[in-house]
Amino acid sequence: MYSTPALLVIAHGSRDPRHAATVHALTRRARSLRPGLRVETAFLDFNTPTVGQALSSLYLSGVREVVALPLLLTRAFHAKSDIPAALAESASRLPGLSVRVADVLGPSPLLLSALERRLAEAGLSPADRSTTAVVLASAGSTDPEAIAVIAETAREWRHTGWCAVRPAFASAALPRTEDAVRALRAEGFERVAVAPYVIAPGRLPDRIAAGAHAAGADVVADVLGPAPELATLLLRRYDTAAEAPARLTALTA
Repeated sequence: MYSTPALLVIAHGSRDPRHAATVHALTRRARSLRPGLRVETAFLDFNTPTVGQALSSLYLSGVREVVALPLLLTRAFHAKSDIPAALAESASRLPGLSVRVADVLGPSPLLLSALERRLAEAGLSPADRSTTAVVLASAGSTDPEAIAVIAETAREWRHTGWCAVRPAFASAALPRTEDAVRALRAEGFERVAVAPYVIAPGRLPDRIAAGAHAAGADVVADVLGPAPELATLLLRRYDTAAEAPARLTALTA
């Protein structure tokens, strides 16, 4: 039996093999930061192991407490419905298994730091802030709460010195990345950069990049990926859930 809860990171999954590879790179980084912590990965769709398979494997190895962490930037449908349902189904057939659900990753200053890292890697320096407008390009959601969080994140990031930060979306909401780039250009900003606010490569991140290039963005950063800030954030979310006096979610058979 394990004395501390295991961490199960639950990603969306994708047909694009880059997605799973990036998720595994991120969980490896988190594992390296916390030797001795059992860190596993599961996927909602397209990839394996599924949530049920991962929990069954943990259970068979003697784990009875798990912190499930949605690898999501906002609390949208997957966090509110899909993940709780998958966890409840699994716990119902694994006697004595206790699962706490950690918060999603965003919002967090660490995510802004990871965005800054990717823009720096794409060629921007601190001296460029005052002359650069940034498009914060999210995958998008039909959930009003998630859209509001992205907009607020853009407003907060603007206060760090960029001359403008505007939200954009690859699907389900407007404006699209290319429209946000063109609008900033029309307003006369000298340089426009696009910062994908997504964790791993896939269809929607590719759409963000294509829109950015089509609209003539000067700089297009990479996805957040296994940035050290994200690995640190995973562990912070884990600690908060694991150390809470009352379980955030207790699913017992």
